[in-house]
Amino acid sequence: MDPVVIVGAAIVRDGTLLAQQRAYPSEAAGLWELPGGRVEPGEREDAAVRRECAEELGVAVEVGARVGADVPLPGGKVLRIFAAELADPAVRPRAVEHRALRWVAPDAVAGLDWLPADRILVPDLERLLGFTGSG
Repeated sequence: MDPVVIVGAAIVRDGTLLAQQRAYPSEAAGLWELPGGRVEPGEREDAAVRRECAEELGVAVEVGARVGADVPLPGGKVLRIFAAELADPAVRPRAVEHRALRWVAPDAVAGLDWLPADRILVPDLERLLGFTGSG
């Protein structure tokens, strides 16, 4: 049986990465993550990325290549991250379901207080942004 796939979007604009801060549940509130969510039955992964960005950020995105490897999640799920860009760079994403949004510079990605699954992908996110080292 195929795992339940959770997709995430590594949205890049002007060399920075969009991160969103969780508002709930209490154990995750205040932590940062990439936008995304569950792939619905019969839905393509790239379509799920576009849908989740529209729901969570109110923006349309163009979906690119995979970023990093699958990250195992509890309950037999996997997290798959895709590079993305705003379809209209002038449109400003908004925090629909989250406490805050932030455009993160390449040298600040590792310093964010990420959810554990997203933290695993920090080196891949830094590479996506062209950052070659944190020390």
